[in-house]
Amino acid sequence: MSGNASTPKGTLYLVPAPLDFGCDSQAPLTDALPEGTLRQAAGLTHWICENAKSTRAYLKRVDAIHPLAKVLQEQTITELPREVHKKGDHGGRGNAQFDAKPMLAAALAGEDIGLISEAGMPAVADPGSSVVRAAHDLGIPVVPLVGPVSLLLAIAASGLNGQNFAFVGYLPQDNAERAKRLKDLETLAVKHGQSQLFIETPYRNAAIWQALVQGLQPNTRLAIASGLTLATANIQSRPVQRWRDLPCPVDNRTPTVFLIGA
Repeated sequence: MSGNASTPKGTLYLVPAPLDFGCDSQAPLTDALPEGTLRQAAGLTHWICENAKSTRAYLKRVDAIHPLAKVLQEQTITELPREVHKKGDHGGRGNAQFDAKPMLAAALAGEDIGLISEAGMPAVADPGSSVVRAAHDLGIPVVPLVGPVSLLLAIAASGLNGQNFAFVGYLPQDNAERAKRLKDLETLAVKHGQSQLFIETPYRNAAIWQALVQGLQPNTRLAIASGLTLATANIQSRPVQRWRDLPCPVDNRTPTVFLIGA
């Protein structure tokens, strides 16, 4: 795929979204996103997204601050395929890598494109890396815009090692597999000083919490960061032994980052 050689290529902008997706309340966009990011988002008319409905809701919030270059009904919004959500962008476990080059035809024709996920920075703990990879392969400039990244906010606020940490995605749902995975992560955290960060799908916060407080060693430090950037944000960090005397600190639906470390 190639554009007209005389036509300058557009730019792929990585557009952060606020972290209040799925939460009971929303913070003003200007509390979470800088002026430059909002202004750039308002100027885009082509989007690649995780979910078209949430993208339209986001653009409606942007429009209240900076009028959109085109009305919402005239925006070109393309969703990443469901296979990318289910299998990931990188073709792991024997799956072929997703080729996102056809989704960037507008950029080859000179149009700027925004890449957005439902919350936070696209391609970080969210789909989108296949689009970024395709842009590089096609010679399309990639520009990340400034905005909240839940993983970095969580590690900074946890008191755990912020110089050696890993995001490991989701833990297995099978109880035996999850217990083994937790033991492996705890070894990395305690013996090697590498903080471990993971998340859970909606309505499974309570289940993962029980697995953590029951399966980890008493002196392992366990932290949670929930509802980040909101007035109701909940960030706590203490040894597992102290957690065992307390109720689950998070509700079952608010997006939460879980962290373990020495």
